[in-house]
Amino acid sequence: MSASGPHRAGFSLHPVVLWSQTAEVISLSVQLVEPKNHQLQAADTHIQFRAAGRGAHGLADYGFRLDLYSHLHQDPEGTYCQVFDNRLEIYLKKAKSAWWPRLTAQAQKPVWLKVDFDRWKCEGDGIEDSEDEHRDVMNDYPGMYDKLQKEEMGYRKDIKKVYLICYNLFQFIGFLYVLCVMTVRYSKYDVESMVSTYEHVGSAMKFLQLMQFLEIMHPLFGYTKGGVLQPFFQITGRAIILFAMIETEPRMQVKPVVFYLFIIWSSIEIVRYPYYITQLYKRDIYLLTWLRYSLWIPLYPLGIICEGIIVLRNIPYFEETGRFTISMPNKWNFAFHMPSVMRLYLLLLFLPGLYVMLRHMYKARVLKLGLYRKVVIRKSN
Repeated sequence: MSASGPHRAGFSLHPVVLWSQTAEVISLSVQLVEPKNHQLQAADTHIQFRAAGRGAHGLADYGFRLDLYSHLHQDPEGTYCQVFDNRLEIYLKKAKSAWWPRLTAQAQKPVWLKVDFDRWKCEGDGIEDSEDEHRDVMNDYPGMYDKLQKEEMGYRKDIKKVYLICYNLFQFIGFLYVLCVMTVRYSKYDVESMVSTYEHVGSAMKFLQLMQFLEIMHPLFGYTKGGVLQPFFQITGRAIILFAMIETEPRMQVKPVVFYLFIIWSSIEIVRYPYYITQLYKRDIYLLTWLRYSLWIPLYPLGIICEGIIVLRNIPYFEETGRFTISMPNKWNFAFHMPSVMRLYLLLLFLPGLYVMLRHMYKARVLKLGLYRKVVIRKSN
């Protein structure tokens, strides 16, 4: 029976079904709210399903039959259904471990059957989730993924990809400009150039830093993988150093530590942003990947040390000027002493923050470079 077989099998109403796969398992997500009385029958190359629930046509009985692309495993425990309040999840174990180019036996599939692209992930070898350490079918089988996406949508929705490429390219050019200006000025004026570093590249650095706040929004809107907290703390921490510690205190702007800090920040970013661009194109350049996950070893500790020096050197300046300090009495009946907060930062957050960041980057390095070697070995074999 063909993929249009549900009509001949007597099913008048079909639920919306989302399908995805790993190399071993087919997953079907049947979109029914408050499902009841479900029946699932699976044979060698086809399945049949019935259930009552609230679907696209309201509260009714729904069902479908699918003739599958290949064979299912004969183990009865390999096929089962989990019931949730808003859907049913059907799991079908494949007879052989392999990626199917489509779900149904015939190329034309029913209109109610959709590809669940968000769940097209490989098993990942048991490694925990990280920002960009997933293995997925887009990397392993890019041609298959593109074909399925074109069949499903009719065209590639590349707006997000184009935006991310433009953003990363803009940031790369910006930080490269900052680094080049400082390098050229240092080559001409030696250490004397450090005094006027902020005067010449401070505006560009402030703009680039403000742009980085978009990286907090990217995971919120699904533009990138990963969580929000890590970029939030990292970018906000940099912004506090740049805008609160350096921008507001002219005496700090002429210190050599600002030159060193800008060199460190720019060196990190001119590697990070090109790496992100290569990931958007599903390309791996080993040298760039190695730099992305190795350059932090010397630069992150040095950067945090420079930030700590800036905070420490600013304490007497903030004591003198009273900047950001709120003294009693006032109409809010509230007191805030900025130098005490800065001392607390150095005491409680500086070393623990350094440990947490380095630990995270170390785990990411082991995971990414280890996974890269596995992929190279698998392809060579």
